[in-house]
Amino acid sequence: MKRKSVTSRDVAKLAGVSQSAVSRSFSADAKVAEKTRKRVLEAARELGYRPNSIARSLITRSSRTIAVVAYSLENPFYSVMLEKASRYFQQQGYHLQLFFAPSDNGFATVIDDIIRSQVEGVLMLAITMDSAQAEEVANFGIPFVVINRTVNFDGISQVGSDNYSGGYWAGHYLSSLGHRRIAYLAGLPDSSTDLQRQAGFLKGLADVGVDCYAMEVGNYRYADACHATRRLFANSTPPDALFCANDLMAIAAIDTLRHEFGLAVPDDVSVIGFDDIPMADWPSHSLTTLKQPVELMVLKATELLMAQINQIDINTEHIMLPVTPMLRNSTRRSARHPKENLEEVSDAHHPSAR
Repeated sequence: MKRKSVTSRDVAKLAGVSQSAVSRSFSADAKVAEKTRKRVLEAARELGYRPNSIARSLITRSSRTIAVVAYSLENPFYSVMLEKASRYFQQQGYHLQLFFAPSDNGFATVIDDIIRSQVEGVLMLAITMDSAQAEEVANFGIPFVVINRTVNFDGISQVGSDNYSGGYWAGHYLSSLGHRRIAYLAGLPDSSTDLQRQAGFLKGLADVGVDCYAMEVGNYRYADACHATRRLFANSTPPDALFCANDLMAIAAIDTLRHEFGLAVPDDVSVIGFDDIPMADWPSHSLTTLKQPVELMVLKATELLMAQINQIDINTEHIMLPVTPMLRNSTRRSARHPKENLEEVSDAHHPSAR
């Protein structure tokens, strides 16, 4: 249902300021006392005021700008995603405004800047937000889509891949290769992607009677993953297989195993990643991984956002896309094709099936 239109006059009345003060509070270049800006933003939140209504009321052109929020582009997966999204929006006559936020509750640090920027819509890349923050954005009426994360809130569209099934396949497949000391290298501990991949991985092991041998956190970053790999393999009886929650960490693990521990991949250790970034297929890594359908993810997310912006469809959608095992040379070979296991997961083991 469409919300009742709220004007800058309403915000000004509640905040006890002039309409021009409201306008200046949502302009990045205008001078306004911070105390006044804070009162205006609090009143706007309470009323569910969308700052783009200023542009409409003054009969000016829309900003034709999309906010993209990320915490890092170190992971090539997001660089590829950003490029594809940028090309799509350019074709629609829009340009991107990039906001960087900390990985830990980072969205809270940029939400006011996004609101003041008068963007037409928001695309969230790999930022963890809670349901209260999601509801706050929804109440402002700004078109909003989360990509590669899930939020426990129905009022915002979300596009992601089947992380649970991918994690299940990794655990089940490594055990099918004869490994029994199978470790997990986690991403950001509170991120939905890591929680889902880890849950699937542990279930995949449990279903064949195998426990997770060890676990460390790599925070989805190369340097952190190198440190985590050192901790995992400092043991006198180290893991013989490793599932990493993304490819960047898997590549870090392979580099560390080879160059610091003198271990051969996959002869000594099998390694699986997640994402299928371009580097995963390079001969130096030849990484077995779970391929996320990045092009389709971006297409679905951008189409959802444009539909909301153009008010073609204001209903929210939650889309989950399948992942595909990419069998390369960082794991031992199996007599059974890995895709068969993944299909069985989707049918019988996935939480949505229960």
